[in-house]
Amino acid sequence: MNWKQIPLGPLQTNCYVLFNHQREAVIFDPGGDAHVLKSWLSKNDITPAAILLTHAHFDHIGAVSDIRQTYNIDVYIHEKEQDWLTDPGKNGSIHFLPDSPIQTEPADHLLQGNSSLNVGGFTLDMYETPGHSPGSISFYHKETEVVFSGDVLFSGSIGRTDLPGGNHQTLLTSIHQTLLELPENTTVACGHGPVTSIEAEMDSNPFLNGFS
Repeated sequence: MNWKQIPLGPLQTNCYVLFNHQREAVIFDPGGDAHVLKSWLSKNDITPAAILLTHAHFDHIGAVSDIRQTYNIDVYIHEKEQDWLTDPGKNGSIHFLPDSPIQTEPADHLLQGNSSLNVGGFTLDMYETPGHSPGSISFYHKETEVVFSGDVLFSGSIGRTDLPGGNHQTLLTSIHQTLLELPENTTVACGHGPVTSIEAEMDSNPFLNGFS
C-alpha cells in the first residue's frame, strides 16, 4: 500500500491517491486539473475504483465529474452535503468561481456515522469530523497509518469556520475527540499544505491549546 499527494485546482487543494500493489486505488478530493491527475494515474498504471470526498467545497470537487466519467467509478460523500455537488451556491463555486461554477451529478453513495468503509478492496475507518463544514469526514487507513482529513486539521493550523455550516467549537471538538484520539504516529494528510502528524499537532499547534 502507498499513497500520493497531488495538489490540484485553483487553490492547489491536495488530492490524494491511495493505491495497492495491484495498482488499484481510491481517490480523495480531486479538486481540479483532471488532466494532471489522469496523466499521473496513466503514467503509474493505476486504476481508480472510487472517489471519496472529505467534504464538498468547490476546491475539493472540481475534477469529480471528469474523473468519475473517465473511469466509470462511484462517488462517496456525507449525506449532510448530498446536494452540494449539484448546487454551486452550497459548494461555494458561484461565489469564488462566478465565471465557471461547479455543478456535477449527485453522489452514488451517502455516508453517515462512524464506521468501517470497504470500497475497491480498501478498508478505511470513517469518522464524522464536522466544524469546517457540516458533512466533513476523515478517512483513517490503518495499514498505512494515515488519516485523510480534508480541511479539518492542518500543519500548525485548523480549518476555517466562517463559511456556511462552519462552527469553531464543533471543529475543535472534532479534532480533540476524534483525530487526536488516533495513534500519535498517524500521518495527517491535510487538504492544503504539507502533511503533518497527530503527535506534531498535539505538541505544537497553537489553535489546540486551551481547549475545553
